[in-house]
Amino acid sequence: MAEKIKTYCATGRRRTAVARVWLTEGTGQAEINGLPFEEYLPTIPLQNELLAPFQATKLINKFDLKVKSSGGGIKGQAGAIKLAIARALILVDPELRPALKESGLLRRDPRMKERKKAGQPGARKAFQFSKR
Repeated sequence: MAEKIKTYCATGRRRTAVARVWLTEGTGQAEINGLPFEEYLPTIPLQNELLAPFQATKLINKFDLKVKSSGGGIKGQAGAIKLAIARALILVDPELRPALKESGLLRRDPRMKERKKAGQPGARKAFQFSKR
C-alpha cells in the first residue's frame, strides 16, 4: 500500500481577503490559484511576504504549498497567505510558535470597510444640516 503523505491545512485572513493553504513536505513548490507564486505575486516584496514564515522558522524549500485565495486585492491576499502559512507551520510543529510570534506573523489585520448607516449617505458622512 502507498505511503500516505501528511497534509496540513490552515486559513488566513487580512481585511477582506481569505486564503486557504495546504502544506505538504516537498521541495518548495508554491502554487496560488493554479499559478506559480512568482507569476501570481509579481513583485519581490509580495513574494518575500509569502516566504516570511519559512524564513523566520528556517524551513525554506522543505514544504510544497497549494493555495486558494480570494477577496481583497493582491496585497491583502499576500497577507492572508502569510498568516495561513504561519498557522499551518504551527500545526506541523508547535515548537515553531515562539519564532513566528516574535516576527509578528500570527497577527491578523482586522480592518475592513465600515458599513453604511441608515439615514446617512455613507458610513460616517451625514446629510447637510439646514437650520431653516
